[in-house]
Amino acid sequence: MSFQSAVFWVFSAILLFAALRVITARNPVHAALFLVLAFATSAGLWMLLEAEFLAITLVLVYVGAVMVLFLFVVMMLDINLDRLREGYWDYLVPALVVAGVMVAEMATILWGRYFQLVASPAPAAKAAGYSNTRELGRLIYTDYVYAFEIAAVILLVAIVAAIALTLRSRKDTKYQDPARQIAVRKEDRVRIVSMSAEGATAPEPEKGTGSA
Repeated sequence: MSFQSAVFWVFSAILLFAALRVITARNPVHAALFLVLAFATSAGLWMLLEAEFLAITLVLVYVGAVMVLFLFVVMMLDINLDRLREGYWDYLVPALVVAGVMVAEMATILWGRYFQLVASPAPAAKAAGYSNTRELGRLIYTDYVYAFEIAAVILLVAIVAAIALTLRSRKDTKYQDPARQIAVRKEDRVRIVSMSAEGATAPEPEKGTGSA
């Protein structure tokens, strides 16, 4: 077994274990950490396929930004774990169906010779000056420029719609107006009152109820 094959099988085992722990871990923080491990291992597998740009993007975007945000949200919110587990087994049958289809697809690719299919060829070796990022950018801005621009417009419309739905004026919503906050002057908030000084008076002695 070559070194590349050994690394592939080791990374695949780690990825399957991490993915299984994501859905079986009882603690949401632990599940998020196992998902980070799954992303990092997937990036390693993509490096073996010479997809360096996708691997770096997966680490920077998902591990460095999205999963950190998930961890902050899970750790800051007071999540009721008992209520979170309610209905967990109701999704067992759909999950098994989806998992079975995925396993069948992967088995067809990995063991294609047993199904009388042509095995997938290994990626061809690239030249020393080959840049995966430059090649991907050339394809995006030449052959797939229209699809790329349409996807960008759709994402822009989704962002604008999300902001419009979140910041719409409603009677039961309290929101701040940054323009009014900036225009506030100290004369409108603080009023200085001039008061004359008063001397402290000595407390009166307590009167007794009877004489000695």
